[in-house]
Amino acid sequence: MATEVVMPKWGLTMKEGKITRWFKAEGDPVGKGEPLFEVETSKITNAVEAPAAGTLFQILAPAGTTVAVKTVVAVLVEPGEETERRPLQPLAGAQEPTAAEPTDQAPVSSAPAFVPASPIARRLAKSRGIDLALVRGTGPGGRVTEKDVLEFEPAARVDASPQAIALAAKAGLDLERISGSGPGARITKADVLKAMSGGGPAPAAGPETREATIPQARAEAAPTAAVAEPGVIPLAGMRRVIADNMMASLHQSAQLTVFVEVDAGAMTDLRDLLRARPAEPPGPRISYNDIIALAVCRALKEFPIMNSWLTEEGIVVHRQVNLGVAVALDDGLVVPNVKNADRMGLQELAPAIRALADRARQGGLTLDEIQGGTFTITNVSMLGVDGFTPILNPPETAILGVGRASDQAAVVRGEICVRKKMTLSLTFDHRVVDGAPAMRFLRTLADYLEQPLLLLT
Repeated sequence: MATEVVMPKWGLTMKEGKITRWFKAEGDPVGKGEPLFEVETSKITNAVEAPAAGTLFQILAPAGTTVAVKTVVAVLVEPGEETERRPLQPLAGAQEPTAAEPTDQAPVSSAPAFVPASPIARRLAKSRGIDLALVRGTGPGGRVTEKDVLEFEPAARVDASPQAIALAAKAGLDLERISGSGPGARITKADVLKAMSGGGPAPAAGPETREATIPQARAEAAPTAAVAEPGVIPLAGMRRVIADNMMASLHQSAQLTVFVEVDAGAMTDLRDLLRARPAEPPGPRISYNDIIALAVCRALKEFPIMNSWLTEEGIVVHRQVNLGVAVALDDGLVVPNVKNADRMGLQELAPAIRALADRARQGGLTLDEIQGGTFTITNVSMLGVDGFTPILNPPETAILGVGRASDQAAVVRGEICVRKKMTLSLTFDHRVVDGAPAMRFLRTLADYLEQPLLLLT
């Protein structure tokens, strides 16, 4: 009996996954629990195991395909079993050509492409019923001028697609000199591109005419071709999920951010002391972020409401701290969390955070490491930023933003001196906690950092 292999759903927010590679080819034997293919989501890249033993009969979603969760991506069969092959899953964003639309033409957008032109040229073209897309601009950056519109002569009636007409006009090519390869000898966009490159169907006027026309067209089109076209980056994959999650976070919670300035002198002294202390074996190199993480765990024990989730059932207050640490990646952001961080000392917490961040950058996080966070720290000190307003990581109640530590002028015991200062920002969900307790939490955290010996009490 055939077994369907589906795109798994990892977590409540996962809507789709991208298959990055298949470990097996069609016809290969597969054991139950054996890695079958690899999936990339907004948070992790992980292998999917075969749900049953058998033979990989058909791959419905090749590598590079993005499909929704629960979509059938492959079919397994028992040895010697035969079944009908199924249609492949379409690539994300792919469009099926319609019967009335030749497959060699790009779909025509309902909104016309923007054509740079002067205001006078636009008014003149509108009054004369001229499509600016057909006018070759001679102004800076290919801008259409009044003179271009006045000198524009509509091309003779030729059977050509709208894309071919617009492209030929911009390139300065005469459509009458291009032979069409479409139905009924219709000129397509591909025909114009071939003519621009000097290849493809011969123009109707003969080889001599083409050899004279193409170089001239290239020379005339040079100013326009030199202008870089704007690039379009698809909003997909991790970027799409981050965008959806951030908008959902802002729209579905009552977020408020408060700030506090911390005198980081004592914390700096503690960090330097721990770094200079000899140890066998050598311990982790302690950072500001490690000390802040330890202080956060202590403060959350005093203000447990800040270590909570807002769910449909109500406010879930967690007994343990699963501390999330935001890690920037080349193509986005991921927030793995250290489980039971409140039970760790500084020498345990520091390497746990390092290891988690390293696995995040290498794409080696497990599902358990990206789920279940109860509070998040996001540190931008390495970017030279003083302060910012972090966005909540739902369903968490709060998130702490950490700015850089810098030398600033300060008044201490009536004297002006230089002190190390740092800005902390706390964003919290006002539906869960009021401003006063949230601010007391932030102030308590600042006290721990300004007087680290309090962490020993």
